[in-house]
Amino acid sequence: MTKDDAMVRIPAAVSSAAKAFFRNAGPIGYRAATEDTIGAIRDETRDGFAAASIAAQQTLTEQVKDIEIAGVQVQEVVPKGYDAANDDRAILYFFGGGHIVGSPFEDLPVSAGLAHRLGVKVYAPYYRRAPEDPFPAAAEDAGAVYEALIGRFGPRRLAVAGESAGGNLALTALLDARDGGLPLPAAAALLSPWSDLTDTGDTASAAEGFDPTLVYEKSLRSAALAYAGGRALDDPRVSPLYGDYRPGFPPTLITTGTRDLFLSDCARLSTKMRQSGVDASLHLWEGMWHVFEFYPDVPEASQSLDEVASFIAGHLA
Repeated sequence: MTKDDAMVRIPAAVSSAAKAFFRNAGPIGYRAATEDTIGAIRDETRDGFAAASIAAQQTLTEQVKDIEIAGVQVQEVVPKGYDAANDDRAILYFFGGGHIVGSPFEDLPVSAGLAHRLGVKVYAPYYRRAPEDPFPAAAEDAGAVYEALIGRFGPRRLAVAGESAGGNLALTALLDARDGGLPLPAAAALLSPWSDLTDTGDTASAAEGFDPTLVYEKSLRSAALAYAGGRALDDPRVSPLYGDYRPGFPPTLITTGTRDLFLSDCARLSTKMRQSGVDASLHLWEGMWHVFEFYPDVPEASQSLDEVASFIAGHLA
């Protein structure tokens, strides 16, 4: 049984597949992430994305395997028909999941999609997650893998990408790298990045009930507190929206949708970057929700990944 269009306020100017997503979206479940509950929550999350992840692996990749980089377990995604001539370039990709759930496996619809479109390998770290390992554990893992890969590929042949909490880590890793004197990559692509772990962005409340996948109070506040580990949520290394952006930060593409709970955060991040002299662009999709690119059956998702891949290809040497 599907929901009534008026009840869920389905946007008119979206694909039929997107409308079906809204009609079939169930209520957003909630359990506080504690060390007692997190295992079951992670298993449920993995199970929910398993079919799409397995399909992406089977149709888009030649090989998916785990390796170690800088002491961190990393998933290496090799696209179908891979040409070894592309061994001199790569994408570093950070998965999402509110800093508490998720893994590179769940993100294969996006990471394998990018690998397939670009014909390059994608490296996705299994960074540590809260509540067992709060900040700065994930940032340390992200920074270690970034340092290793920028040393291997060089700045013109490495791009960095991430979705939601992974977008947060991508930003933190790049700001830390710059402040530590490391070169920055050719480009950064961020899908609905969770750049502000506070709920000060307008759409954190204005979009309440419009995003079929997220509610701040139910699904995000406890995750934010668990990740911060006692730090203020507006600490620039916890919420990189408050970081110092200036010329020299890589060209950055941010994607979001008009139903994304993080829309205003993405808008504020894009504006801050541009005003600071960074080449930043915001791609806003009508009627789309948080990281809609996860859903390959939705045409807008494939179209957005096409644009992200084109952006990255235009900056990799």
